[in-house]
Amino acid sequence: MHEMMRALLRDSANLMLSAGALAGALALALIANSALFHILKRLARAKNPGWDAADDSLIRHGRRPARYILALAALLLSANFIPLPPKDVHALVHVLGLALIAAAGWGLVAAVDVFCDWTMSRYNLNSKDDLTARKVETQVHVLRRVASVIIVIVTGSIMFMTVPGIRAVGESVLASAGLAGLVLGMAAKPTLSNLIAGIQIALTQPIRIGDAVFIYDEWGWIEEIGTTYVVVRVWDLRRVVVPLSYIIENPFQNWTKTTANLLGYVYLYVDYTVPVDEIRAELTRLLKASDKWLGQVNVLQVTNATDRTVELRALMDAPDSGAAWDLRCYVREGLIKFIQARYPQCLPKARAELAGLPIGRSL
Repeated sequence: MHEMMRALLRDSANLMLSAGALAGALALALIANSALFHILKRLARAKNPGWDAADDSLIRHGRRPARYILALAALLLSANFIPLPPKDVHALVHVLGLALIAAAGWGLVAAVDVFCDWTMSRYNLNSKDDLTARKVETQVHVLRRVASVIIVIVTGSIMFMTVPGIRAVGESVLASAGLAGLVLGMAAKPTLSNLIAGIQIALTQPIRIGDAVFIYDEWGWIEEIGTTYVVVRVWDLRRVVVPLSYIIENPFQNWTKTTANLLGYVYLYVDYTVPVDEIRAELTRLLKASDKWLGQVNVLQVTNATDRTVELRALMDAPDSGAAWDLRCYVREGLIKFIQARYPQCLPKARAELAGLPIGRSL
């Protein structure tokens, strides 16, 4: 009985000593994390009083993963020296190791986010005609998602491989991640094809975030490029979700592929008696009065003639797709008002000649 009490007291003392050692290691790690990010903040503010976006991203994305990584690393190191039975120590070390692997994966995702934010902070995204900025934004946006997916797959595979009973599962998943280009089954084919299409879009740039496109008989702007889909914001604020594979495999119109500038056009159908030069002068006046006009294209031409009307086409340029739409509506309305007020007889009319009636006799 006396021996049992001594063993119980010894085990209790070892348990308390182990808990104290782990708690101390945890406290030191948290203090080190706080001190580290406090120093980083001071250095960032000393370098840039206005607080740079990249520095803010480092603090915002890195603080929590770093806290868990430091804490788990400290617990893992101290666990090897606590006075507990080897079996218990081994189980504790294994659990802490799994948690540390997961935290390290989280840290890698945060590092990718920081790198992407730092890259984008070097470009002006507010300029609609900055094609380089939109190109880099699209690449960063897609590659960030792809990198995050790969990190999650690799991290989960490594965690599986540390468990003897399911090691083969981890090896299979890791091998599948390395051969992501192969179709492993019909069920996975759409997802894999969209993922690969996302990488192709990031590299070849058929579309960029902010591009004006005409796709699926809808006109709108590229609002988001996801891992497997593209979101097109239509002019009436609807969202069209398009699979990435569709972008690669089917034709569509990209109105801002090389520049954000666009040509707008307006068609009018008027009588043959219309004074074209007067309409041309009115078009010039309307364009000069509009802040939507870019100032380089101002053309009015007779582009067709039928048995009843002639077709006038007005061409104008605008800095972007939204301005082009507004300018077209403005010009169309202005020219119609001008013709109604100044030349109402030039509006479309139907002519008829009555033959065979006696001269001087009314109907």
